[in-house]
Parts: sequence; structure tokens; C-alpha cells
Amino acid sequence: MRILLTNDDGIDSPGIAALHDALEGLGEIIAVAPRTVQSATSHGVTFSEPLMIETVVVNDRMTGIAVDGRPADCVKLALRTILPERFGADSPVDLTISGMNVGANVGINVLYSGTVGAAMESAFLGVPAIAVSLDIGDRPRTCFGRAAAIARSIIDRILDPDEGGLDSHAVINVNVPRTETDDAPMPPVRVVEMNAAPGVDAYERRESPTKQVYYWLAGTGMEFTHTAPDTDVEALAERSVTVTPLTYVLTDHARLQPWKERLEN
Repeated sequence: MRILLTNDDGIDSPGIAALHDALEGLGEIIAVAPRTVQSATSHGVTFSEPLMIETVVVNDRMTGIAVDGRPADCVKLALRTILPERFGADSPVDLTISGMNVGANVGINVLYSGTVGAAMESAFLGVPAIAVSLDIGDRPRTCFGRAAAIARSIIDRILDPDEGGLDSHAVINVNVPRTETDDAPMPPVRVVEMNAAPGVDAYERRESPTKQVYYWLAGTGMEFTHTAPDTDVEALAERSVTVTPLTYVLTDHARLQPWKERLEN
């Protein structure tokens, strides 16, 4: 199996390095990730500037391609051009894994997430994808290696062919709870919906030394207007691994027929 590994924290992030190590033995791993941090860039792609690339030695176990672009750029460029050039058009990528993001991607943050955006781009192009994020909370210690090992165990279960595996357009969003020790036990796993409550963050009004007014987004990004049972925000807060199937198809089917009746003559 050939695996494209990407993220939105940049190719030098400890999260992608830890996940790269944890994926050893699963298949051939090719890392193509942003050169710099691209958090909250969602599914944006670059149209007006060139995408510069560079081979980067991350550590003695991981070498990858850094792209001066966004996460979705990395996936599109890798699947459409870089990997076909390297391996040939008849040597497809079997799976994209995006992460491990340093910070959770649950609730409405899924829509902002570059980690999830990269996974969505892959599935849209016909390669199933798994987005992996780690809740770091406000704790000073985060054991990326153990968190990545937990993620690997979930990925193995998701990919189990005896259980159905993944179809070509599947997107699975995985969030690992805070992992603060190297021997942290395997958390429970819950398959849940995305919490669709709005966030409660706001903008602080500030002034520069020259009295220019500006605004700075404030808040943790993990506070929401209301809770909902059996959704990702609540399950992650209870220290469970959350697994949420997502789709890039945005049609609101429940409202389609009423609008047809209202507008079509």
C-alpha cells in the first residue's frame, strides 16, 4: 500500500514526524506537506502564485517534500503531478493520512481545519483519507509518540479489510484525546457526529502604538454555544478517541425538494 502523508502544521511539526514513525510497516509512506504552518486554511488552494517545492530531511527516519502552499495544494499537487511523475500513472496512491495535527479538530472547527481540508481534497480526487488530530488542551506535556501509536491502532481498525475497509471517496476524522504520558492506556473509541454548535470565540479590539485600530481573534477554539450528546466535542472532552465519517458533498438534500417546489415552474 502506498500512503500519502500530509498535514497543516508544516513538515517540521512533531505531530507528522510522530505519525510517520507510528505508520511504519503499514505501507510505503511519501510525505508531502506544507513548508510552513497552515492552520485554519480549510480547503483553500493556490491559484495566483507558483507552488515551490523542496526535499526536506525531517530526521534520520523521515524525508519529505515541502510545498510552499496550503494543505489542499499539497494533496492536489502530490496526487495529480508529483507522485505520477515519480511512480507512473499506473502506480496509484491507496490512502492519504493527514496529521497528526497539534490540536483537536472537532465541532465546527472541522470546517476551518486544513488537516481535514487536505483529507477532503484527497477523497474528492478518489483516494480515501483519514484526518488525525490530537487534543493538547492546556497541558504542558504532550506525548506525541504515544498519541501516534493510539492513532495507528485506530487506523488499522479502520482499514481492516475484513470489516469493509474504506471506499475511494471516504473521509474519516479521528481525534485522539490528551496524551500526557508515554504509557497512557488505550482510550475508548466512539463513533460520533460532528457538533454543529457555533464557537463562542470573539475579537478583541486593540490599538497599535500609532493608534491604528485592529482586532485579534480571542478564545481557545474549543468553546461552543451549546453541547450535544453523542457528538465529537463531548466525546473528546470525556477522553475518548472520536471517529466521525465526513463527506465533501454539501447538498442539503432535506431542503432540495421544498426549494424545487418553490422555484421551479
